[in-house]
Amino acid sequence: MESKGTVYLTRERMLELEKELQQMKSKGRAEMADKIAEARSHGDLSENAEYDAAKEEQGLFELRISKLEELLSRARIIDKSDLPKGAVYILSDVTLEDLKNGGTVTYKLVSQEEADFEQNKIAVTSPIGKALLKKKIGDLVTVKVPAGTLEYKILDVS
Repeated sequence: MESKGTVYLTRERMLELEKELQQMKSKGRAEMADKIAEARSHGDLSENAEYDAAKEEQGLFELRISKLEELLSRARIIDKSDLPKGAVYILSDVTLEDLKNGGTVTYKLVSQEEADFEQNKIAVTSPIGKALLKKKIGDLVTVKVPAGTLEYKILDVS
């Protein structure tokens, strides 16, 4: 697999991924082998759709294991206390005022692997994340997104 460079994760996320990988390698592989054995017991493999489906599922399962291993091999733990204060960096909580509608929103900037828009965790590699990096309280930020242009004022960085 092609390496994509260093991935920065919080300690908590790194532990979650390591736990998921360990569970997949131990319990998950055993369950997958049981599914294949069950499907194999249903007769002629050349006409056994259940067996084909189980083998395909196994392939996807092994691909997920491989991707997790590759991701973890590139991962570095990042600690918020190691980052400069007063400006927006990865792991910063940034409160923004939308200059078009006056509303406010708070985002946490995280790595792409940890991004979850529903939890207001946005990737530093996203258009908004890139625009916010190294900005300070009071700065105005203009972001071009597919839906148009967003304009924000940074109210707080923590």
